[in-house]
Amino acid sequence: TWEGVRNYQARNLLRDDMQVGDGVLFYASNAEPSGVTGLAEIVRSGFPDPTAWRQGHEYFDPASTKTKPVWYSVEIGFVERFAATLPLATLKATRGLDKMLVTQKGSRLSVQPVTRAEYDIVVRLARRAGRPRR
Repeated sequence: TWEGVRNYQARNLLRDDMQVGDGVLFYASNAEPSGVTGLAEIVRSGFPDPTAWRQGHEYFDPASTKTKPVWYSVEIGFVERFAATLPLATLKATRGLDKMLVTQKGSRLSVQPVTRAEYDIVVRLARRAGRPRR
């Protein structure tokens, strides 16, 4: 379960836009280099984040109730780990990804929409990068 998202714009994407079967690019922002490390998929669409109701939990929010939840989660399932991280620098240098939010200066949102074309380009690049050289 992808829980603990505490940004309203990201919450809205989790709650309203992510649907079962949607592909997910797993991006490691704290890695060196940061980049896309694999694929997942949405297996359960937006539902109230139960960590918001657990007193003492780091994501507890007293404003969120079971009848009026504030925060949402999605459940994701593993699809594939890439053989190598596809670095942000490569994403920024790739034609067709120039409008992808993660490539934009100052874009730090943990949940970002990706077009089908962007998703396909990233997957193709990552799989090509992970192939052994001959």
